[in-house]
Parts: sequence; structure tokens; C-alpha cells
Amino acid sequence: MARYKHYDYNQLMLVPVSLEEQLIPGTLEYAIHYVVEERLDFSVFDDRYRNDDTGRKAIDPKVLIKIVMFGYSRGMISSRSLERACRENITFMALSCGKSPDHSTIAAFVSSMPNQVESLFTEVLLVCEEEDLLDGTHFSLDGMKLSSNASKEWSGTFSDLKKKQEALERKVKEAVREHRLADKKERGKAATDRLRRQKRIKRLKQKADRIEKFLVENKPKIGSSGKEIQSNVTDNDSAKLTSSHGVLQGYNANAVVDEKHQIVVHAAVFGNGSDSTHMEPMLEGAKEKLEDIGWQEPLKEKQISADTSYYSVKNLEACKDQHVDAYVPDPQFRKRDVRFADADRHRRSVDKRHERYKSKKRWFSVEDFRLDDRTGKLICPAGHGLYVKNRNFTTADGHKAIAYQAPKTGCRNCHLRSKCLRNPKTEARQVHVFYGKRPGSITDEMKQKIDTPEGRRIYSKRLGIVEPVFGNIRACKKMDRFTLRSQGKVNIQWMLYCIVHNIEKIINYGKSYAVSPT
Repeated sequence: MARYKHYDYNQLMLVPVSLEEQLIPGTLEYAIHYVVEERLDFSVFDDRYRNDDTGRKAIDPKVLIKIVMFGYSRGMISSRSLERACRENITFMALSCGKSPDHSTIAAFVSSMPNQVESLFTEVLLVCEEEDLLDGTHFSLDGMKLSSNASKEWSGTFSDLKKKQEALERKVKEAVREHRLADKKERGKAATDRLRRQKRIKRLKQKADRIEKFLVENKPKIGSSGKEIQSNVTDNDSAKLTSSHGVLQGYNANAVVDEKHQIVVHAAVFGNGSDSTHMEPMLEGAKEKLEDIGWQEPLKEKQISADTSYYSVKNLEACKDQHVDAYVPDPQFRKRDVRFADADRHRRSVDKRHERYKSKKRWFSVEDFRLDDRTGKLICPAGHGLYVKNRNFTTADGHKAIAYQAPKTGCRNCHLRSKCLRNPKTEARQVHVFYGKRPGSITDEMKQKIDTPEGRRIYSKRLGIVEPVFGNIRACKKMDRFTLRSQGKVNIQWMLYCIVHNIEKIINYGKSYAVSPT
């Protein structure tokens, strides 16, 4: 007969645990512990507490920041998961030194440190500088769009939200009427159904009141074009963003990254998806932080690379004002790149819908017109001649061109009219033929710079500098959405993640992280 060792779940065990021994040098938890204890100044948190003489003693901010940063490194964003980890996970117990802060304490701590997180970020950046992890010759700027703690269903213009409120109020009236009729028929017999109807009425009324309160307390949001854009009742600082993951309600998280070891030197979030105005605040923020760690004129004549979403006159002017050597290509730069001249031959012949890879151009463009040197007219695809209307035409963005216009009689009954005129009400086609390079144009200057072999080589560094940072934060640290609301609080969460990223660089490439704290 087989024999087995006896076991009894009622027995007790005394297991001696040394918290310090759980923090092994060479691990991220040790690096967080060492940096927080030995290299950061937490006196900036003292003003938050007023318990010198009365009141309960507070949990040390050092303990809370260790819990939060290590939790973020493990993809644990919610305060409840961090609370549970402090009671169940030995590493969290070691970092918290046996303290078990509840989720409300953790959440309140994270969401109320906008000034302190800036100070912590700068101090960690100083540690990176002391560990010789910064180069300061090439920086890359990019953004990552993440969902916020808000629903797309609560977005819309003020007129849309007003219609939604009115629709909810109609539903409330209908629900009340149905509830009264049901009460008369049932005469109080089905108490469960009655309670369910009451809860539905209350829920609908709360939604309608919430929209009404929002419309009273807020004003319509105006976009860069001067027209109203959608607001959001849940988090009005967020915006609808189009990303590779679809349309989401969230924030555009930006970061400026140093080339040497991908250290984040500045991080900020914006409540709009367009990067056309983000260069100036990001450069200013990076300049301030680098100056705080002792650098003199940190961005002057330094290389800055950014992708095509940052290509705008305002961003290029911001680079010029900061005297940086910028490399920001226009959206069409790859079409001019000789290295991609035969790229079409590598495409699949058909896509998943069995349609050929070719442009589905609906209307004739300038390339479909030809110039008749003898008459000086522009000949359209139908064979009609367009006469010169204005030789000194200037577009809204400063381009010089010759404006041609077709005769009304030529376009009126043309068999190609539907492919030539986008608006059926337009009487005659107009074509603008642009002149050569414009002297003094900041955009043309950038195009010429990017088209050189040296420009393409320098810009190609961007992919290996900033993209790994977002890959680490999003894929390895599981930062796929923000859990807080309002731009100020979301910015705290984003900067904390970037601090964790920088500390991980310290442990991987620093020289003194393994020194035990005294």
C-alpha cells in the first residue's frame, strides 16, 4: 500500500522575512528603492500635511511613490490593485515596509501631486546625468495616443448634447408614464419589477441632469479652425483622437527623448490629436528641465527629429526660435526619396478585398492638364483650353502660382464634368500651377534639408530613439489607457510612467545603482 507524507492545513508556521533582502541589487524594485531613498528630495511633499500637533500620522510619501512606480512597472494602474498587492505580494510588502495603504490613499496621493511630480522628474533626470546616460546632441519628439477614463458616447457639440438631453428627458417622461400604468395594473404585487422601473427612471434622470449641468457650467470648445469641436461631459480636457487602434476618447502623450540611452527629458499630454502646435511647449519644457540639471543653452544648435505629424509652419518657427537643428519631414517626403523609387514593385498585387494597389483618384488633378506652349493655354483632359486669369496668385499659405480658368461654355456640357468639378454647382474649373521654390520659405527649406543624403540619415535615427520608449511603456509596462480624468491628473500619470522608464535605464546602464543604501 502506498504511503504519503502527512499534511495538515490547521498547522501554523513562523517564517522569518527580511524585507531588505527581498530588494535584490540589479532588480528594478531595488533601483526604485535606492533612487527614492538616496537620490530624491521629498521635502516638497511636506507642505501637503498639517499634522504636526494634531491628526493621525501620514504614510511617508517615499513609501507611496515606491508602491506606485513599482506597480506601474508591472502594469498595475488601478489603486485597488496596488492596495491588494501590498497585502499579498512580498516585493510590494518590502517596498512599503509592511505598510498597507488603502486604495483611496493611493489614488488621492497620485492625483494631487502636479508640482511634486515635476520636481521628481527633474531629480531623476539629474541622476541620469550623473550616471552619464545623457548625450545632448540629438533629441527625438513623438506622441502616443491613449484612451482616457471617459466614454465617446458622452462626446458631442453643444447642440448634439442638448438634443441628447432632450431625448433623455422624453425617455424619463415615457418611463414615468409606463411606471404609473404598471402600478395600476399590478397593484403592488410585483415589487421587484416596480423597483427595477424606479431605478431606470432615476438613472435616466441622472444622465439628463448631468448633461444639463455640463452645458450650464461650460462653454463650447473652439478648434484651431475657429469652428466648434466636440466636448466631453465626462472629461472635457480629453478629445476624440484617430489612432492606429481606431477612434478613441483620450489624450496625446508626448515625450522628448535623448539619443544615447533613450532617456525621456520631458513629457506632457495634450487634449488634441494634432501635433501641429506641440513642438513649442515640448521644446520649452525640455529646455527648462535640462537647464534645471545644470546645462547651459541645452537645445541651441542641437538636432531635433520628429515625424511628419509635427510638420507645420508654427512648429518649424518654434524650432527656429529655439535655434535647434530640426529634421521634420513633410508628408510627401518618401515620394521624393530615391531609395523608394521602386517601392511599388514590392507591394502585393491585390489586397484582402482583391482590389489592385493603385490610386482611386476620383477627380482630375493638375498633373492631368498639359500646357500648350504655342497658345500659352492649359489644355484639360477634354481638350478645352484654360486661359490665364491671374499670374500673381498667392494661396493662403504663401505659395505663388498662376491661376488658370476654363470658359463656362466649355465646362457647362462637358462629358467629363463629374470627374473634373467636385462641386456640381461650380460653373468652370480653375487650376493653380505653382512657381518654383519660394525664397525664404521655412517649409521649402526643410524639404530641401530632408531630401539631402545627410538629412535622410539624421532623420532615420528617430525610429530607434523614441519608438522603443513608447514600446516599453505601452507593451512592457502595460500602459494602454489613462485611469484619471482632467489633463492635469493625466499628466501626472504620464510623467510617473516616464520616471519609471528612466529609472529602468539607470539600472541597466548606470554605474552606481547597485550601491546599497546606508
